[in-house]
Amino acid sequence: MTPQSPSSTALTAAAARAAHLIVDNPPSIFADTLAEALLGAQAEELLGYHRTYGDHLVLSAARAQTVCRSRYTEECVSRAIHSGTRQYVILGAGLDTFAHRSELAGQVRVFEVDHPATQQDKRERLAAAGVPVPGNVTYVPLDFERESLAGGLGAHGFDPSRPSVVAWLGVSMYLTADSVAETLGAIGGFAPGTQLLMDYMLPGGLRDATARRYADAVASFAAEHGEPWRTFFTPEDLTALLSGCGFKSVRHVRQHEMLDPALWDRQDALAPLDLSRIAHARTRG
Repeated sequence: MTPQSPSSTALTAAAARAAHLIVDNPPSIFADTLAEALLGAQAEELLGYHRTYGDHLVLSAARAQTVCRSRYTEECVSRAIHSGTRQYVILGAGLDTFAHRSELAGQVRVFEVDHPATQQDKRERLAAAGVPVPGNVTYVPLDFERESLAGGLGAHGFDPSRPSVVAWLGVSMYLTADSVAETLGAIGGFAPGTQLLMDYMLPGGLRDATARRYADAVASFAAEHGEPWRTFFTPEDLTALLSGCGFKSVRHVRQHEMLDPALWDRQDALAPLDLSRIAHARTRG
């Protein structure tokens, strides 16, 4: 990705969410009913890959990763909103559609934080698809490698003294370790009880065999397209980092733990793999 171009991973993640409803058998894990519309003119090409090669490990694993992390995160967001949380921060929002389709979206102020080029691309896709931007959505343009998260959010009306939910999915592995630590430090300074949902890539030695095959196939492709995997964490190392940044009650959630076991009793190509995990933590208070 260059400073002027949107993230290619945002597009492929949206394609994976859209393809899940087309390629995989019921029951669906996560229903992103707007993802296909945001693919625009690229929908036929991107969904065509999933239709034709949907059983291939690279595509089936991509669908499993995106829908599992989205489902788990939005279930946590739902519980937080019902408990009174009124700020939801989506870091590296990409083509996320929560604010446009969730029945609960109107009860929370949504801050979408992302690279300016990716945000501009999303806004153009929303307009082309005829999807309006709700008044409770605030776009926060930010380059995680060069700009302060706290400063960017503060300049756009975020209140750090109120508990929030912060989702950071599909991003940390593309940043430097210093940038990840700086961002976690900023979130750790938010109001006590703020929840963080962050997925992170495991180092090679902790991946299962399927995840290693997937990584062998995908890592070089990501690097060639300007978004190389840079940062990996063991659960122990990330727990230590989060603790130092002001978090407590850190839980590391494997992909197979993100769903009710019955949803893994499937008649399609979706299966859990141990490539990444979600760290679910709260700020101290």
